[in-house]
Amino acid sequence: MQIKIIDATVIENYDLLNDLQKECLPHDDLYNVLDGWWWIAYDNDQPIGFSGLVRSKRWSDTGYFCRAGVVKRYRGKGIQKDLIRVRERKARKLGFNWIITDTTDNPPSSNSLISCGYKLFNPSIPWGGRRTLYWRKRL
Repeated sequence: MQIKIIDATVIENYDLLNDLQKECLPHDDLYNVLDGWWWIAYDNDQPIGFSGLVRSKRWSDTGYFCRAGVVKRYRGKGIQKDLIRVRERKARKLGFNWIITDTTDNPPSSNSLISCGYKLFNPSIPWGGRRTLYWRKRL
């Protein structure tokens, strides 16, 4: 398995990220992949997962894990954790001190975040729905 940072403004990458969002997160709206930094995980040449990092809209020293997904047949193999770690490395290079993210009705993603050192927190102004869990980690 290999994870590559990609340029989402290249039409093939843009389309691939949107296709992966539809496959991995079929009930979610598409996230705008033209913002931030994006990675695709590959098994040989087969795309098997993706993730994104954007600058927080609320805190200047904080990155936000905006989206991630792994193709169903590759789940449970630690790919989500690898995608977390690659984004953390980029966030450190960008000078971020914190990473925040959220999950809703997604125990596997929550467990991946916990295993990578993320803790639950209550933001002063929640941005998700009623069942959203908010996570953060100091880098």
